[in-house]
Amino acid sequence: MIIRKGENMENFNVLITGGAGVIGRLLAEKFLKDGANCILIDKDENNLNKVIEEYRKRFGFDKVEGFIADFSNRENVLNILDKVLEKYKFIDVLINNAGIVTGKTLLNSSFDEIEKTMTVNAISHFWTIKKILPLMIEKNKGHIVTISSAAGIIGVPKLSDYCASKFAAFGIDESLRMELYKNKSKIKTTIICPYYINTGMFKGVKTRFPFLLPILEPEKAVDKIYKGIIKGKTRVIFPFLVYFTWLLRLFPTRFFDFIANFLGIHSSMDNFIGRR
Repeated sequence: MIIRKGENMENFNVLITGGAGVIGRLLAEKFLKDGANCILIDKDENNLNKVIEEYRKRFGFDKVEGFIADFSNRENVLNILDKVLEKYKFIDVLINNAGIVTGKTLLNSSFDEIEKTMTVNAISHFWTIKKILPLMIEKNKGHIVTISSAAGIIGVPKLSDYCASKFAAFGIDESLRMELYKNKSKIKTTIICPYYINTGMFKGVKTRFPFLLPILEPEKAVDKIYKGIIKGKTRVIFPFLVYFTWLLRLFPTRFFDFIANFLGIHSSMDNFIGRR
């Protein structure tokens, strides 16, 4: 999706999973300001209702709607997507944003926690894409946005399940992009890989060098994400230092680990509290 200055999205339908969370609702606000219709899906009914109520007052009753779904439950998600498509017929922009984090070492994470993280953060993307992509293919238009993470590029202690899920999300996006390219499709994809964002989800994380790897403020992060989406960028990765992860992989793992440790990545989760 490439929106040029002066254009609006009056007839665009934008579906955002994890729509009641900080990133989801801030992205919805951006789209609503530009005239799009937003469909927000989240498990948190209380917060979702608050977001919907606020945005309906600001942007109009018909511009935003919320649906409750548990992204660890395939049947539940697919049923909700059927309801969404029955009403809206077509989704112009799908943003797979729903996510959770446990913040435990691999051995301290239960099987249920690991499986739930993988399901919500990665496997659920297959459910939403398989429902919505066929309609995009019919019209040869649309945009699929995947919210991954810098943790989808480099492994971090106490984030083994989270990193695995975000690496998976990155792989889903990349493979899908190549499939669409191979078929000469006009459907766009965008992968989003930010460093830690100060949403409360990663409360307690630390950074050794804030000028290189800052804990990102949500408004600034979402502004960057939104601009990347409407410009049709395939990758939105920030801060810029995160790109160097791929360069470092050309060196022996001992050097790679030394640099990661020096930058404080190995210790970033030491004081993790998270959202309780």
